[in-house]
Amino acid sequence: MNSQSTPENGFKLALRSRQLQIGLWLGLADPYAAELCAGSGFDWLLIDGEHAPNDLLTILATLQAVDVYPSQPVVRIPHGDPALIKQVLEVGATTLLVPMVESAAQARELVRAMRYPPLGQRGVGSGLARSSRWTRYKNYLQEANEHVCLLVQVESVAAVAQIEEIAAVDGVDGVFIGPADLAASMGHLGEPTHPEVRAQIENSIKRIAHAGKAPGILCTDELLARRYIALGASFVAVGVDTTLLEHSAAALAAAFRPGPGKGSTSRLDTGY
Repeated sequence: MNSQSTPENGFKLALRSRQLQIGLWLGLADPYAAELCAGSGFDWLLIDGEHAPNDLLTILATLQAVDVYPSQPVVRIPHGDPALIKQVLEVGATTLLVPMVESAAQARELVRAMRYPPLGQRGVGSGLARSSRWTRYKNYLQEANEHVCLLVQVESVAAVAQIEEIAAVDGVDGVFIGPADLAASMGHLGEPTHPEVRAQIENSIKRIAHAGKAPGILCTDELLARRYIALGASFVAVGVDTTLLEHSAAALAAAFRPGPGKGSTSRLDTGY
């Protein structure tokens, strides 16, 4: 059996060098759709296991589907449970986004959950795991700690107040701002672009960058996304697959719906 070196984590390397990474959110929970998006030119793809109906098997299938493409997969898990983190790492994820991180102490526990001893508490089962290619990566156990990438999501007023302390945790590679929940926490439910929320986001981006970590965000408004990038956001998701499909489908249907100035779409007109 040929042994191989553990691959570098390209997403992590890009964050370290502050290269701008433009991403797409994947909520369809479908590996076929994910593969289609993986060839579209995005730097990274977020496989959402918090708000989309993904489980361990669909996450695995999606990782396999996008593996041959240059887009880097990032997996958002529903919560920071160490057992779940271990499972998601072992099916081959190398970059995790963990939601609702409220403190530096919580961030430190997440760092430990992602690392093998003595730096952490990740359980050893690489002979069963896709992450090591079933031990084909000969030195995986010695190299894995360096290659995993942890992104923590701050999305409340309390978390933002501690953003420097959270960003300062060794092993946190990036801090992702959750606009929707932050807006709700500030009393602006459903208004992630409210001026007060925007001001808080802009301030947070600057603080994360000043702390020496990569700031990230999801923003589907192009002008606002470019504003956040100009302020220092270095990994930015600019679209969501479900939204793109819904908008395109609705626009196509509207284009053929009878109305002022539109032709009929009867069977006679279409040739059916």
